[in-house]
Amino acid sequence: MVQFEPHRFRSTIPFYERYRIPYPDALIAAVAEVCAIGPGSAVLDLGCGPGQLAIAFARLGATSTAMDPDSAMLEAARARAAEVGVALRLVEGSSYDLSPALGRFNLATMGRSFHWMDREATLVALDGIIEPGGAVVLFGNERREAPGADWPALVKRLRAEFLPEREAARRWRMIERETHGAVLAGSAFSRIDGRAATVSRTLTTDEIVGAVFTHSDTSPEVLGDRRAAFERALREGLARLSAEGNFAEVAEVTAVIATRPS
Repeated sequence: MVQFEPHRFRSTIPFYERYRIPYPDALIAAVAEVCAIGPGSAVLDLGCGPGQLAIAFARLGATSTAMDPDSAMLEAARARAAEVGVALRLVEGSSYDLSPALGRFNLATMGRSFHWMDREATLVALDGIIEPGGAVVLFGNERREAPGADWPALVKRLRAEFLPEREAARRWRMIERETHGAVLAGSAFSRIDGRAATVSRTLTTDEIVGAVFTHSDTSPEVLGDRRAAFERALREGLARLSAEGNFAEVAEVTAVIATRPS
């Protein structure tokens, strides 16, 4: 089981919303249509971080609850919601705190966070608070091959060089343990559908560095006193890959929609 660390992403907050791959509006709209989410629907964004998904569904008129174990992340979500003019209900807590006291929901979303949880127990708890006909949706993304410099390979090499102690745990968490699909298949939410959207963009060196700092395995806190050397090596490697400092990124952003069988 993954160790619970409530402040795992705290040092990523200055970078998270600005540099992470965004959730496309078209994908949010597609999920809302499939799940019949609109004005008055109750949405729980579990492990919300700075609240991108909670805010996205609030903008469609849903009543959004943003839940995260880190109070600093919730503050970032509150500030961003205020900027765009939507209201969020903020709850400090994790998947271990799911209970009927939170209320009932038509939809629970998890954006790149399910792999940090006790997945089976989380789905059992969600089964107790998701309305009949409701859904659990896992949002994620995967980079696709694109023309140009292979900067993800550089990041992977530097991560292994500077943080070798993290590699085995990362590989198990992301590759070797049972897939999300298999876990969902054994849960109450075993009926699986999906939607996806492609995000293509050009990144600068600064944007790649910022994106790397959004990940828990290469966060400023984890890098610690190795941060300056890591960033220097990353920038030098990127300069060798592109003299202009522009890099292509093509990512598929996915939504796995899980509902109870009819």
